[in-house]
Parts: sequence; C-alpha cells; structure tokens
Amino acid sequence: MRAQYFHDTDTLYIVFSDNEAVETKDFDENTIIDLDKDGHLVSMTLEHAKERTGISNFTYQQVAVPKAA
Repeated sequence: MRAQYFHDTDTLYIVFSDNEAVETKDFDENTIIDLDKDGHLVSMTLEHAKERTGISNFTYQQVAVPKAA
C-alpha cells in the first residue's frame, strides 16, 4: 500500500494493489475509486483531503508478524 498527498491540490491518492485498474467509478463528488478486472479496489483518490481526513496527523505503524516456532 502506498499513499501520496499532493499539497498543491489537497489530494490524497492511496494505492492498495498493483493490479491493473480496468474501471474507474465516482464514489461521491470528491472520491474516485479504481477497480481491477475482478472488482477489487486498486486505488482511491480523495479530493479536499484536509477537510475529509486527518491527513495532517497521518502516521503509519507496521506490526511485526510473529515467527512460527
């Protein structure tokens, strides 16, 4: 997963999968989603991100997967 924030347009772009997007849908007037051939979410674009998300407080934590004994 990758997230990019474009300050100049206040746009947040999140990629969930490297699958090829074959369909784009307007989820609402400020949200666009891209779907792969199986209808799975590939990416999402959020316009007016500061108003709609906590992007200024965005943090990321990766939790380690326990090793098998």
